[in-house]
Amino acid sequence: MASIATASVADSPYLVALALCEQGGRRLMPLAGRSQQVVAAGGEAPEVLGHALALELLLRVWQRSDDGALSRAAASSSLLLVELPMDALPEQLPALKADWLTSGDTDACLLALKGIAPRAWAMSVAKFQPVALTPLW
Repeated sequence: MASIATASVADSPYLVALALCEQGGRRLMPLAGRSQQVVAAGGEAPEVLGHALALELLLRVWQRSDDGALSRAAASSSLLLVELPMDALPEQLPALKADWLTSGDTDACLLALKGIAPRAWAMSVAKFQPVALTPLW
């Protein structure tokens, strides 16, 4: 059974699902996030909240498809779930997003993300399987 820890909102890490995608020659990084009331123990993934955020994110991406075809911009690293400290939200995450949207340097984006996110997972799914959260670091 998974170990969990309850945290106050102030010191609880924020969980963010993000997509690195392209549409009509433009890069997009839609986000969905929530603070965690229950934090998964080290070595474990926040599956319940992670799956909810994946659904929310993918519904946003799906709605954007009305504006044209979408494609993944970073292969298997295009759908990510990251755990961020609350203080990274107002400045570091927006700066990282702006840098990637401007430069398109996915390796630099992932490296910068690793610098602010203590834990991250790639999201994927296989036929007849639930969403898988594979640790990136």
